Amino acid sequence: MRAQSSAIETTRIAVTTPRNRPGLGTAQAALGVTAFSLTFPATAWGLESFGPWSLVAVRSVLAAVIAGVCLLAVDAPLPARRHWAGLAVVAAGVVLGFPLLTTLALRTSTTAHAAVVVGLLPLTTALFSALRVGSRPSRTFWTAALAGAAAVVAFTVQQSGGALTTADLYLFGALLVCAAGYTEGGRLARVMPGWQVIGWTLVLCLPLTLPAAALALSYEPVQLTWHGVTGLLWVAAGSQFLGLVVWYRGMAAIGIPKASQLQLAQPLLTLVWSVLLLGEHLTVAAPLTATAVLVCIAVTQRARG
Repeated sequence: MRAQSSAIETTRIAVTTPRNRPGLGTAQAALGVTAFSLTFPATAWGLESFGPWSLVAVRSVLAAVIAGVCLLAVDAPLPARRHWAGLAVVAAGVVLGFPLLTTLALRTSTTAHAAVVVGLLPLTTALFSALRVGSRPSRTFWTAALAGAAAVVAFTVQQSGGALTTADLYLFGALLVCAAGYTEGGRLARVMPGWQVIGWTLVLCLPLTLPAAALALSYEPVQLTWHGVTGLLWVAAGSQFLGLVVWYRGMAAIGIPKASQLQLAQPLLTLVWSVLLLGEHLTVAAPLTATAVLVCIAVTQRARG
């Protein structure tokens, strides 16, 4: 009886996801993008205190603890068995793959260069969505998405001097696995509460991330600094959990392709944080690219699939 009532409650919550309130869904997705835009600068801070493997494993463990507390507080039921494969894809892409690959890349790459992967992520996510869930955005949508992606790529490549680095393979791999994780997470957020998608994913990864954290900390040196600890806490709480909570809810409300295009603004936000937090310098191309990206975002949000 309790399992049946829990299932009914889960269905009720999923049904009340504000799909008929696009304004709220857009705001939630935008909050997620804002949280994600701080990930690269926070990772750069975290690398001041931790090795790349330690940083990724510890951030996942801390995020899982936060998620576990939230799940226990509402007595959330375990996901249905039919959703486990989807949660595994989310785990491989969002919890493990993207953080690890981008952290490895940021050892030798600037945040501006790493922003290339974020610039391409909206288009890649829309492509994965078309293949996975059968979404068919309009031609206007695709034209604006391609234009926005091209503008972001051109800007970020120019910022990095136009030279490819050894970190590009890491970034390309991160792009693919994250797009798959976002797409699968957005699909699951339509049948179960969005915050529980990432919450259960993090908790179910603990048998991997907990021993990985212990092993990495035993091999990689740790030198705690204010920057390092702050960066770790942000990527754990902000990027890995809270940001994904509002992001998946936003995708469930307005659709994966449209939500993904909001991420066109993420590289530019990351560059702003890089100036404020890391002391990097921007060229005069920044406001021109920002204007082009905002126009593309407006078009994609108005285009009908």
